[in-house]
Amino acid sequence: MKPTSLLKRSLYATTLVLLAGPLAAQELPGEGKNLKYARSDSLGANYVQDAIIIKALEEMGYDVDLSTISVAAFFQAAAQGDLHVSGDINMPQRAPAYEQVKDDVALVGEGTIIGGGTNGFVIDKATSEEHDITNVEQLKDPELAALFDTDGDGTANLVNCDPGWSCGDVVDFQLEEFGLGDTVESVRAKYEPLMGEVFTRAARGEPVFYYTWSPSWITDALVPGKDVVWLPIPYGALPEGVTAQGGHEVSGIEGCAGGQDPCRMVTGSWNWMIAANRDFLSENPAAEKLLETVRWPAETWSTWEGALNEGNSDRDIEKIAQTWIDENTDTFEGWIKEASAAGQ
Repeated sequence: MKPTSLLKRSLYATTLVLLAGPLAAQELPGEGKNLKYARSDSLGANYVQDAIIIKALEEMGYDVDLSTISVAAFFQAAAQGDLHVSGDINMPQRAPAYEQVKDDVALVGEGTIIGGGTNGFVIDKATSEEHDITNVEQLKDPELAALFDTDGDGTANLVNCDPGWSCGDVVDFQLEEFGLGDTVESVRAKYEPLMGEVFTRAARGEPVFYYTWSPSWITDALVPGKDVVWLPIPYGALPEGVTAQGGHEVSGIEGCAGGQDPCRMVTGSWNWMIAANRDFLSENPAAEKLLETVRWPAETWSTWEGALNEGNSDRDIEKIAQTWIDENTDTFEGWIKEASAAGQ
């Protein structure tokens, strides 16, 4: 072969490499970038959501570091740029805390539960029907409240959220607002062990009283309308800075006490929101597009919660996430394609 031919081929190959470089970079908008992702310290289907989002970000080239941290701590770290993204911001409960950092942290998208979820007070169905308890305000009656006494002091014991969770602050506010301070004790400790005790009492046929949300692993284990009922509040009332944007009354709630429809819930509808550092978003339009796009039907969240009841280790969570990806490849790849295009 002539030397000139070798030279031409070499130049042609070099040209292809140079041309391919920018194209490859466009295909992977996160190439060479580190993304610090935080999940909350509250285990649930939100962990499955996070695993799917992280897999999508990695497919887009991002090197993702995952940490587990309280929402309050995330807000502060994200405002300072030490963390970038979290998908575990429950709104409207976290609205007061978000207001403190909104100049540096943005809420992205419309919420990752399509149509939103619900939350409220819950009692066992048998006690509700036997004593005609259809509103939480009725527990101002000491005799009715004593039905849910678990420590022998004559007052109802309400299993509430962890001490650091904003949902517990909303519940405590409403207990005082509705005049329940003398007959209902708010029990705030680690939620999962407390709910384990609730499950044990329910299995024995004893009365139970707790706060929870749906979709969740709780409503998968104790099913509203079958095992328990949602106990409506007497009227809308929330702490300063927390608003029920669509109102407290939610139609079509399965298992509302007394068959009420609509059912007046603690905050009305709620949702998991994605929050991210504003500077990160401005520098990463592809990631922002992905975070705006990802959403799942409530039925999918319920399926994940049911799977978590069978096992909730990190390996289990990864398996649940991968199963969803495998069964919804077109959706998953479509998200990545659309997001990557936004970064070009």
